[in-house]
Amino acid sequence: MGSFSIWHWLIVLLVVLILFGRGRVSEIMGDFGKGIKSFKQGMADEETKPAAPPAQIPAPGETAVTGETSKTEQK
Repeated sequence: MGSFSIWHWLIVLLVVLILFGRGRVSEIMGDFGKGIKSFKQGMADEETKPAAPPAQIPAPGETAVTGETSKTEQK
């Protein structure tokens, strides 16, 4: 009673085929396979792409280019 027999699964398969048709089920499974393939490719691309270095935020009174203190702060 707790598990499904082979006859239950055959009836479920028959209902799915009646509702969607053979072509539609194959399209859904093909799209599912393409999604998994693109996901794996995206994960591989992310592993090979080097991480960008973090942005440097200049301290107050420093210029972003030279790193020296500004003239007004030296007075």
